[in-house]
Amino acid sequence: EVQLVESGGGLAQPGGSLRLSCAASGFTLDTYTVAWFRQAPGKERRWVSFINGSGGSRYYSDSVKGRFTISRDNDKSTVYLEMNSLKPEDTAVYYCATVKSTRFIPSYYQRKSSYNYWGQGTLVTVSS
Repeated sequence: EVQLVESGGGLAQPGGSLRLSCAASGFTLDTYTVAWFRQAPGKERRWVSFINGSGGSRYYSDSVKGRFTISRDNDKSTVYLEMNSLKPEDTAVYYCATVKSTRFIPSYYQRKSSYNYWGQGTLVTVSS
């Protein structure tokens, strides 16, 4: 069974950093695109970033570009999201999701409906 488990969330101060992890099992991760989404209280789940199977293509939403970095270690079947210069508006439950790579259309991988598998989420709170 395909499983994704997020970890690394917690409380951070504005301007601080956190590193989220998404550990995968049950499939060969290097053939899958992995994305991060987040859902703030009272809002819809929105795309944050994705990375392709090889790690060579990385995309970010405008709200996090320059502050967040997505990476993957296929030997460890893990994808990371390093979050720097955190802002209170980054507060949300962060979810990782994955789908087997089919075609390279960036907009496709920014859509929730494109992903087959989701983790349970990890809460990030940015507050002083």
